[in-house]
Parts: sequence; structure tokens; C-alpha cells
Amino acid sequence: MPSLRQIRRRIRSIQNTGKVTKAMEMIAATRMRRAQSNALSGRPYANKLQEVISNLAAQPREESVEIHPLLQSREVKTIQLLHITPDRGLCGGLNSSLNRHVAEFILRQNVPVNMIVVGRKCRDFMVRSGQDVKAVFTNMSDRPQLEDTNPIAHMVISDYKSLLTDEVHVAYGEFVSTAVQNPVIKKLLPIIPSELAGSLQSGYIYEPTHTEILDVALPRYVEAQIYHALLELIASEQSARMVAMRNATESASEMASDLSLIANKVRQESITNELLDIIGGAAALE
Repeated sequence: MPSLRQIRRRIRSIQNTGKVTKAMEMIAATRMRRAQSNALSGRPYANKLQEVISNLAAQPREESVEIHPLLQSREVKTIQLLHITPDRGLCGGLNSSLNRHVAEFILRQNVPVNMIVVGRKCRDFMVRSGQDVKAVFTNMSDRPQLEDTNPIAHMVISDYKSLLTDEVHVAYGEFVSTAVQNPVIKKLLPIIPSELAGSLQSGYIYEPTHTEILDVALPRYVEAQIYHALLELIASEQSARMVAMRNATESASEMASDLSLIANKVRQESITNELLDIIGGAAALE
């Protein structure tokens, strides 16, 4: 059995660890509230934008007007996957869950998959597993602006227009609640037209032109979807980290209590043995 000094040293170490995890829990809780507010506020906009663009793509057009490149569906020979994870760990099973979900998606495909990864955790996982990583983006702020994700969106759009990829999917952690974050993979390109009833397919008169409007609207749609995916991921990360640090703090407290009980038993045994030695010595002198 360890000595009393070793047990006390271990108790102090665990208590210090508990102080660190408690501080990290408080920091994550502060960031979590802001991140959750951003994700929930942006969700109606992202969903409505997707609905509007899908309805716009379903409207009839003149025969002389070509289909916009981002609306063109073609035979899938290459898939591009935008994988978004945190840069850091200490957020429970979020990173492993996201990476496992993406790995299962890649294994189900019958065509090559190239990766654009955002975050160190997915970068490390994909490099270790030998995947085709085309680009890496790290050190994303926990208060991202739309401009921060524009380089990612521009790369995705350029690859699709250049026929370097035939489908684009985005993988991220969708925030459900403080305790629940779901890994999701959504198709980003091509934009799938909605199934509209005949009465809703009225067609539109575009000003200035159909092509000019879609050239502006569709890239903005891609940028907004990627930006919202990052907001959802940040909300999931901070929520998972707060819960993980709270559990770690409680575990540290329980371990310190158990070790304190053991230390008291060891101390009591030591005192008892010393008393027995004194009694035995006194009896021997008599």
C-alpha cells in the first residue's frame, strides 16, 4: 500500500487538476452561451435560404438559358467532402464521433473522395488514415465572420465549376442541446431543386438577367451554408467541452474524497502500530 505521504501528494495533484477542469468548464460555459445563440439565430436564415434557392432552381426557364454550373447534376466520378471539426480536444467524444461518421461515409462510396478539412482533429485523423486531403484550414476563431469561411467556399465552388468534383458534401456537428450534438453529412452541391406543384411553377422574369442573378445568389448560398455549418460546430464544441469538464471536475472530487478516506485509514493504522509498539516496549520493560 502507498505511504501516507504518497497518498497526500496524489490528493493534492488531483485537487489541482480539478481546479483546472473547473476553470475550463466556466470558460466553456461562457463561450457556449454565445455560440449557441449564434447557431440558433442563424439556423432559420440558413434553412430559409436553402428553401428559396431550391425553389428558384425548380422554376421553369427559357430554352435559350443554360443551367447554372452549380445547379448541374452529372455522373458522380469524384466526391469532395468538407469536414469540419474543432482544433482542440477535451470535448468528450465529439471529435471521435465526427471522424467515425465521416470514415463510415467514405467507406460506403464507390468513387474517390477528396477532402477539405477544417480543424486540426480532422486533419490529423485523415492524414493518419491516408485520405486524399486537398486543403487544410486551422485556427478558426470561436467568433467567426462570414469572411473567414469565404476562402473555403471559393475553393469548393471553383472545384465544382472546373469539373474536378461532381458532388460536394459538408460534415459537421449539429447542435441539438447542451448534452446532445449529432454528426451530420449534408449535400452541398449540386443544389437539388424542390419538387413544386404545377401551380407553384410559375416562372420568373429576371432583372437584369437570369444568369447574372444566379451568379450572385448561388455562391452566396454556398458561403452561407458553410458559415452556418461552422457556427453549428462551434456551438457543439463548446457544449461538449463544458459537459466534459464538468464530468472531469466531479470525477476529480470523488477521487480526492476516496483517497482522503484511504489516507485516514493509513494514518489510523500507523498510529495504532505506534501505540502497539509503545505498549509492547513498556510491557517488555516490566
